[in-house]
Amino acid sequence: MTPAPRPAPKFGRLNPLRPDLTAGVMSAALTLGLAEFVRNGLYAAYLTQVIDTRFGLPLAAAASAWTVHLVADTLMRGPAGALINRFGLRAVMFAGAALSLLAVALLPLAHHLWLLLLLSALHGVGFSAMWPGTMNLTADAAREGYQGRALTFINVAVTPLIGAGVLVYGALAGRGDSVPLTLAIGIQAGATLLSLLVPRQRPMQGESGAVATPRLPTAQLARQLAPLLPAAFMQTLTLTLLGLWLFRIAPGLGLDYWGLVGLLVTGGVAAFAAMPLTGKVADGGRALLAVTLGYALVGAALAGFVLKPPVAVMYLLGPLAGVGYAFLAPGWAALVTRVLPEAQRPAAWGVLMSVENIGVALGPLLGALAYDHLGGATGPFKVSAALALLTSLGYVLFRHAFRESPASADAEPAWNAGRRTGHD
Repeated sequence: MTPAPRPAPKFGRLNPLRPDLTAGVMSAALTLGLAEFVRNGLYAAYLTQVIDTRFGLPLAAAASAWTVHLVADTLMRGPAGALINRFGLRAVMFAGAALSLLAVALLPLAHHLWLLLLLSALHGVGFSAMWPGTMNLTADAAREGYQGRALTFINVAVTPLIGAGVLVYGALAGRGDSVPLTLAIGIQAGATLLSLLVPRQRPMQGESGAVATPRLPTAQLARQLAPLLPAAFMQTLTLTLLGLWLFRIAPGLGLDYWGLVGLLVTGGVAAFAAMPLTGKVADGGRALLAVTLGYALVGAALAGFVLKPPVAVMYLLGPLAGVGYAFLAPGWAALVTRVLPEAQRPAAWGVLMSVENIGVALGPLLGALAYDHLGGATGPFKVSAALALLTSLGYVLFRHAFRESPASADAEPAWNAGRRTGHD
């Protein structure tokens, strides 16, 4: 008689990842986080301050380098996902990290505009493997029913390193010596070494590299992917439209610096407090409901700011937006993992991430136009609220387009089958 299994330890129940794959996911996440630290620090904080004094180039060169880097990253995320399917996870992430290291190591020599732009593009191509690789590994390694929470956890864990890169390099830029670039080379080298610790193949692959779930015909895959493309674009556009302009528009709402910081903190606390519940909703087969409700709450909160309410009311709207984000983040992650077929997920998710990057790039520009032409401080809130509510309505009207992939929903994870056949 087979003995009854012992209950999992409390930590094991809280961990959304499979225990045997947790270390690999953490290695990939740290590789991604360090790469984000370097690229945001260099392009968003360092080059903008020293491009003329250290490199002898016009100020516009710094903005051009950032744009070229983002364009290369955006265009290559789909191909990077396809390469992961073909050559395995570790090889592609290592190659991407090594290419990024080469670009960063040559950056001190970039005293000509053409060389700076070439290295920025090279860096973007290398970086393009980081997000698709980490997100697909996380989705594959998540425990059944925890995909949304696992992906949200990794996203939240990486975010502080993005901000830290900007803050650290904003402070180091004034040194006028080689320390900032040397530090960037060292950190990117560490990311390259860490990439060697990620799994050789995706967990759903065997040693041969062949996927165990059926591949969909290209036309059918395109039909499943198409409804996610507008959603991918809108979900980043609506969230980045306000980001760069918050401190500029705060005085127009009656908030000083610390008032805005306090508002952001209360919204963040509300989001983190709500995520255990909202994650269960998203991972419990209601991902589309979570995304729809998330956008509705975010849109309602942003619409409230258009009215320029008293500060006390703003401190209620902030947590409302936080709860909306707490629904949106795991809901989107769970929706993508359930709609995309597992066998072709890296390539398909790479395409989605390219579209998301377009939203990130256009959001600040749209926010600036809204600020200039739609009433100053309330302009970005008007556009962002309208887009969020429109997106929520779109999820309601076109909910039948989001059908769960049979290959994703029904197929047994290949690492279970691999264990029965002796594969690691």
